[in-house]
Amino acid sequence: MAKERSCWEIKDEAILKELVSLIGLSAEEQGLLGSLAPQAQQVAAQMTEAFYQRLNQNKQTAEFLEGKSSERMQATLNGWFVQLFSGQYDEQYAQQRLKIGNTHVLLGLPIRYPLAMLDVIMEFGEKVAAQSAKPAEASRAFRKILALDVAVFNQSFEDNQLKHLAQLVGAERLARMLLTGIA
Repeated sequence: MAKERSCWEIKDEAILKELVSLIGLSAEEQGLLGSLAPQAQQVAAQMTEAFYQRLNQNKQTAEFLEGKSSERMQATLNGWFVQLFSGQYDEQYAQQRLKIGNTHVLLGLPIRYPLAMLDVIMEFGEKVAAQSAKPAEASRAFRKILALDVAVFNQSFEDNQLKHLAQLVGAERLARMLLTGIA
């Protein structure tokens, strides 16, 4: 039988600090990513176009776009991509990522769809990293920050599920115990 875990106590923006430590994103890597912000800005529109082209070609994902402002959504994606190369991954950064995840949760978007789109982000992020004076290091740093973003983004989905289960059973700890088979 599993025991309660200390990680259950880590919440909200504190998750970012934990994850930065876990993935080992160094200050040098943060600086390297930050130095590539202009290059990220140059390819962001192309990435956004490829991203939304794929979404619109799929019946199931296209229905989430119906009736929404495509300019606003594309601007958000564009900004998100450029921020991957901001070089600053602080509490404000985590709050923005959690907000994006929460927006997807509120739309009822299954997590499989954003995860299935990561190859588009990866392709264009690698293009940006290749423009660095240190392309191998920049690529490694980019993969780390993308992994960080995916983890924070997924946390929004987990938090939402946990919140609803906790409401049903009366307590978050009990909900976690039920999810892990402890209770």
